[in-house]
Amino acid sequence: MQRVKSDAAFSRACGLIPGGVNSPARAFGAVGGRPVFIERADGAYLFDVDGNRYVDYIGSWGPMILGHRHPAVIAALEAALARGTSYGAPTEAESELAELIVDIVPSVEKVRLVNSGTEATMSAIRLARGYTGRDRIVKFAGDYHGHVDSLLVAAGSSAATLGVPNSPGVTAGTTRDTIVLAYNDVACLTDAMSTHGDEIAAVIVEPVAGNMGCVPASGEFLAALRDITRQHSALLIFDEVMSGFRVALGGAQHRFGVTPDLTTLGKIIGGGLPVGAYGGRTEIMDHVLPAGKVFQAGTLSGNPLAVAAGIATLEQLRGDEQVYKRLESLAARLADGLVEQAERHNVPARVQRVGSMLTLFFHEGAVTDWDSAAACDTDRFAAFFRGMLDRGVYLPCSQFEALFVSLAHSEADIDATIAAAGEVLGELS
Repeated sequence: MQRVKSDAAFSRACGLIPGGVNSPARAFGAVGGRPVFIERADGAYLFDVDGNRYVDYIGSWGPMILGHRHPAVIAALEAALARGTSYGAPTEAESELAELIVDIVPSVEKVRLVNSGTEATMSAIRLARGYTGRDRIVKFAGDYHGHVDSLLVAAGSSAATLGVPNSPGVTAGTTRDTIVLAYNDVACLTDAMSTHGDEIAAVIVEPVAGNMGCVPASGEFLAALRDITRQHSALLIFDEVMSGFRVALGGAQHRFGVTPDLTTLGKIIGGGLPVGAYGGRTEIMDHVLPAGKVFQAGTLSGNPLAVAAGIATLEQLRGDEQVYKRLESLAARLADGLVEQAERHNVPARVQRVGSMLTLFFHEGAVTDWDSAAACDTDRFAAFFRGMLDRGVYLPCSQFEALFVSLAHSEADIDATIAAAGEVLGELS
């Protein structure tokens, strides 16, 4: 594929934007080459500025579960746009989106809308500290909770890809109260809580990690998290910014039957527009200003366009019981096909999947934590990524990211992807 215009666009961007991108997740530093510049999207496809078409498995890093330009979302946005873009005042639509979230997500009795997943996790952490009167937070290596200073320690996603798990500018003081443990390690969790339990405000975890690749928490680990936090009167926070409404209608907590105290959300609840939210039990949420004293604010929180897109998306997901069966079927077809091709070409690899999130790891054994994820063959992944891109398949540009299947993908799209993977894996064997 020729990408002359993309190359020129990137050169221009590099003179104006640090690294030429507005998020490191869009950079191709981990895979080589220069990023593709997108002109438009439709259904399951992206189209770059050179006119090349790609089957899209990023879906704007998760939100586009319905596919791009879904008619219901576009209609909702057009109606909202006709009424104005921002008011800085309450709207009934905010309550409508809140009702949908409360009705669907098991842990949420009240919810506060914000503008991003990072805002959601930052606010949930502050609320947990304000509610408990404690300072310390537990997180897990490889889990990424946005670029919150106190949580940008042993982080996954682009922080892992770029080799800066502790970013310059994050001071020792801001991370002093963060305890980092191994993901999926019950003994480590038990020991830490036994030692520091009366100091810990909350434990925050991705129940399905998506930023060291798709790595689900084990049932034993989730049960231990719920039991041990209760024993020590600490809050359990599920970061479902990625897994919320993705791995099941009610998120990972619904799929796995474990209810946290607080939940952070994003991505899908904005239908492709910037949004985030955090919610939980009423007794906790009522500590947020102006009901309580824990400060959190945002001029554009509950933006009418984002809210409209989110309502339309959640209504589509809730309105058809076949939605998640179709997503499971398509994602399973892709996962099985990738495994078959890797085995056929004797390439050490495995696929891990939860719902419509999955990752092809260039690793022989199970990936259960950051140490096993970090053992993957990232050079082979980079070559695989480039080969797939040249065949019109747009994958995450990091071994440590999950890909996403949408309702817009067809079986033909999946089969074409598997065939392309077979060609590339054959070259890599």
